[in-house]
Amino acid sequence: MKRQHRPVPITREHGIIGIMKSKNRGNPTPDLNHVFLFVEVVRANSFAAAARRLGMPANSVSRKIQELEAQVGSRLIHRSTRKLTLTAAGRTFFDRCAGPVSELAQAGQASVDETQLASGVVRVAAPADFFDLFPIEWIVQFLEAHPRVRMEFVLDDAKADLIGEGIDVALRAAHNVDDNLIGHKIVATQFDLVASPAYLAARGTPETFASLADHDCLPQSNRTGPVTWRLIGPAGEGEIEVSSRFRANTARAVLRAALAGLGIALLPHPVIASEMAAGRLVRVLPEYRRDGADFYAVCVSRRHIPRAVSAFIEFAVEKLRGAMSL
Repeated sequence: MKRQHRPVPITREHGIIGIMKSKNRGNPTPDLNHVFLFVEVVRANSFAAAARRLGMPANSVSRKIQELEAQVGSRLIHRSTRKLTLTAAGRTFFDRCAGPVSELAQAGQASVDETQLASGVVRVAAPADFFDLFPIEWIVQFLEAHPRVRMEFVLDDAKADLIGEGIDVALRAAHNVDDNLIGHKIVATQFDLVASPAYLAARGTPETFASLADHDCLPQSNRTGPVTWRLIGPAGEGEIEVSSRFRANTARAVLRAALAGLGIALLPHPVIASEMAAGRLVRVLPEYRRDGADFYAVCVSRRHIPRAVSAFIEFAVEKLRGAMSL
């Protein structure tokens, strides 16, 4: 029975290029790191010059070239005190290796450049009204800063399947993140009571939690019938049934109604922050709030995230945290 040889595994070792070494002692595979050193020595025409260029001791370079000669079974360089000269085998070996070594070095540098420089497509899943919260001018800023990046947005209030839809990052409100996903918490959100100055001038400002029942309120709901608001205040959690002449099932529609003076709204702080900063909305009963879901940037994995994706996450986190802190 003939003895079967197992395939030699490829392993990564310390050095400039990952190498493969044969387990067949009679015919060792040349160490690619040593081949790289040989090419550098020939191009520098000096062990010392090559060593300086590579930041290595000259005696280490010389020893590795000797190891390479042992591996290929032939002297490659004639050494003297004044100069080095390629043998015929060395010239043939150099001619065959120099081009591939340069190509490998260029490929490695290109890979490093791609990692450090954001490029490629970033596919983002976000709520349908995302650009009401995240101005499109911010996307312009990001793309101007990263000219090699392209953006694709999938806008839907339904929870996106990141793997199935090829999503790089999802921006979403959630009380928790699935165990198989990685969440970068942007900010905790809360719902605040707000109204326009015009409404408050016409109807007065509520002084107590109970007085909300005497005002026109603006529920975010797609159901008919009574609406109850549950809020946290100085005495703990309380609830009140509110009346309304207007309701809608999206935060953006309720926001517009509040800005138009139709009543008091209970909305997420990120949605109303810029309107409050501009004085178009005013807090009502500021000691009361409703806790909301946290806002996350969600990815499939934290490992090997493309630079373009991580750059957008960093950008979005900075912008959203700034907007939500107003």
